[in-house]
Amino acid sequence: MAWTSLALDLLGVFFFAVSGSLLAVRREFDIVGSLLLGTCVGLGGGILRDVILDAGVPRAFDSPIYLVPPVVAAVVVYFFAHAVQRFHDLLLTFDAAGMALFSVTGTLVALAAGMNPTAAAILGVVTAVGGGVIRDVVANDVPQIFRARGLYAIPALIGAALTSLASWAGWFGVGTGTAIAAVVFALRMVSLRYRWGAPPAGGHHGPALPPPAV
Repeated sequence: MAWTSLALDLLGVFFFAVSGSLLAVRREFDIVGSLLLGTCVGLGGGILRDVILDAGVPRAFDSPIYLVPPVVAAVVVYFFAHAVQRFHDLLLTFDAAGMALFSVTGTLVALAAGMNPTAAAILGVVTAVGGGVIRDVVANDVPQIFRARGLYAIPALIGAALTSLASWAGWFGVGTGTAIAAVVFALRMVSLRYRWGAPPAGGHHGPALPPPAV
């Protein structure tokens, strides 16, 4: 199970890193910027989780193998990005795949560290969305979590909660984890396709609040 969790974790890092490198292409960064942006999104969420867990050196720094997926992602995008016409849609697809896997693996890491199921689910969400927020902020882009089109944090929360619940009930396994990640990915992509979104902060009725007086 530990080997499977590591494999899924590295796959999530790769998917997220590809999304970061694709965003670097859109922003016309060089190959170094592509590598750095892919590293930020691929490792950022896990580092935030490990810092909150006070687990010592984050596993991204303690295990050099975590640096391999961002390098591979930067190289792949460098050679094949010219053949891709719809960078934005591809970026969202890889971002959704990384988020789905991290909502599962992030929760498992928190549970293994001794967190209760609720806290573990919260840290699973942090793992799933934290890297994407860092990527978009560094690239001077609006973070996906704040955009009106598509659900982002909600699918991550559902995946983390299902993982925590399945682990607590003793039902979690490779098949269960894969199914949960697939549900999260599908929900994210369907919400993008049909432009689902969370309710606006100001509600649907009434005028917008005036800006605060200076």
